[in-house]
Amino acid sequence: MTSQGEIVRGLQERAARALPAERVEDAGGWWLRHAPRCSWWIGSVLPHRGAEPDELVRRVAGAEAFYALHGGVARFQISPGVCPRGLDALLAARGYRRESPMSLRAAPTARVMDRLPAGPTRVDVADRLSREWFDGWLVVHGPGDPQAEWDVLARVEQRCGYARARIGDEVVAVGRVVVDAGWAGVFGLATLARARRNGAARGVLAALAGWAGVHGGDHLYLQVEPGNVPAVRLYERAGFTELCAYHYRNT
Repeated sequence: MTSQGEIVRGLQERAARALPAERVEDAGGWWLRHAPRCSWWIGSVLPHRGAEPDELVRRVAGAEAFYALHGGVARFQISPGVCPRGLDALLAARGYRRESPMSLRAAPTARVMDRLPAGPTRVDVADRLSREWFDGWLVVHGPGDPQAEWDVLARVEQRCGYARARIGDEVVAVGRVVVDAGWAGVFGLATLARARRNGAARGVLAALAGWAGVHGGDHLYLQVEPGNVPAVRLYERAGFTELCAYHYRNT
């Protein structure tokens, strides 16, 4: 029987493949990820292998050396039951701040589809990344480095669905889903501020669930900031429950 920790570790590694860094080095089960110009969490360490206390110090030092070599700093994703015992305290003692609490949630795809009937907003889901979808995504998500964001999406090797909700001819909400070994991760779900509370996000999530169900994603997962109350409410209504609360350690 698969343990809760194994499920969480598997989902977080799927998420890393759905937001692939430019360089990934497997250091004895710790994923050291280098992602220049991208959102910092894409380049955080996934410390997914146990270590004895003396070995733990060496592993942290090795991760710090990896990032220094690539002109960056080490940041660690800390998940209870997945990361080595004592790592969080060790990082705190080394001056790493606890930041960015997150919630990993999951739901059967069929449950989400049952709870989110189609609404009035027109939503389409494409099987391939396109400049048209990406341009809409940029408008909804706001400023960033377009080329870096495009490069991340272009590196994804798993099957993806790209959803857009429209009011008239305007794209007002977007999202994507990535199917990987029976699970489908929901990423980048966002709505224009002036178009919120009209069912656009619900429509995108429902469309992504439907697409995932057709393409082998029997279960959905996503990551959300617990302080994002509107998003948390939407996901709870859709049937998502928390598997794990986690956080990051940043210098």
